[in-house]
Amino acid sequence: MTREAWNTVNFAPTDDQVLIREAARGWLSQHVPMAAVRRDMASDTGFDAGLWRVAAAEMGWAGLIVPEEQGGSGLGFVELAILMEEMGRALYPSPFEATVVLAANALLALGTDRYLERIAAGELTATLAGPNAQGQVEYTRDGEDYILSGTLRHVPDGARADLILVAATSGDGVVSLFGVEGDAAGLVRRALPTMDQTRRLGELQFDDLRLSADACLGEASAALALALDRAAAMLAAWAVGAAERCLEMTVDYTKGRVQFGRPVASFQAVKHQAADMLVAVETSRSAAFWAACVADETGHNGDRQALSRAASAAKAWCGRAYFECAAMAIQLHGGVGFTWEYDVHLYFKNARALEQALGDPAYHRERVARLIGLDDLAEAAQ
Repeated sequence: MTREAWNTVNFAPTDDQVLIREAARGWLSQHVPMAAVRRDMASDTGFDAGLWRVAAAEMGWAGLIVPEEQGGSGLGFVELAILMEEMGRALYPSPFEATVVLAANALLALGTDRYLERIAAGELTATLAGPNAQGQVEYTRDGEDYILSGTLRHVPDGARADLILVAATSGDGVVSLFGVEGDAAGLVRRALPTMDQTRRLGELQFDDLRLSADACLGEASAALALALDRAAAMLAAWAVGAAERCLEMTVDYTKGRVQFGRPVASFQAVKHQAADMLVAVETSRSAAFWAACVADETGHNGDRQALSRAASAAKAWCGRAYFECAAMAIQLHGGVGFTWEYDVHLYFKNARALEQALGDPAYHRERVARLIGLDDLAEAAQ
């Protein structure tokens, strides 16, 4: 953990990181109230394109981890985790996760600057399709061209992204990454119905899609493994912010709800449950930001297993804690908790979706067990 990334004595954010958090929370509070979230998630696109351009370009969020040479801020994954936590609190529906956490992250891991300048400028939305989706795409060579065939399902923003980074496999098992425009001939995209309307998933069908040689960004197995570990840590940070917001909504509601002549929050059982939620939030924050610190320290030549352990531990713990906080919030809101008028059910649905993204808790627990040599426990986790 570097001194620049995190205060090594107090394990506290730096002054610059505090400013990032305050700016993000203030902007999201002003521009993305829950009324806007409800409006955007019900729209055809699933997000406010004008607002996204402001966040991406003027706020600089799309270029947060993009190097300064490509027009970005050149910051790290701790700063990205801070921003993801604030977005989780607001439940902000946007192309940010797919464009930055998945696509830009994958490009950086691969060591290419292709597309990064346009992403940082807010001109291009993107996503990653392949190892984080169901199905498979295979590629063959036809002279200098590449031919892609196959189907991928549950691709984040798959039906709306301008650019799709496709991980395709050759006949001899080599995984390469290809840049495919969203309107490419031979690509059929379909939006999939989702329980959580704030997260859009798509199905991509590649029907002998022909690409020129320069569309291949290179062999990508190691880079994709690195990118997905980083992305898992960032989803853990989102879960922290969203879980904390569930706690805040629950405390506010139980303080105002009166039963038997006294606020519901005054009952000991309710206090215990709120305390359990607080413990879940704070332990999740420690896990998520530890994983973010390790992500900043780890590259192709670093301790990759350390990142894999930290990312999987954070994803398993934070994802489950978020879901349990959301479920507890539903319970403590009583019968109204799952009605459309209250916001808490939106977090509950998001928690379930996020828990499954990039591997569910059981997968990540088993992975941690294998990484630390506890194969017997890994087998039991199955």
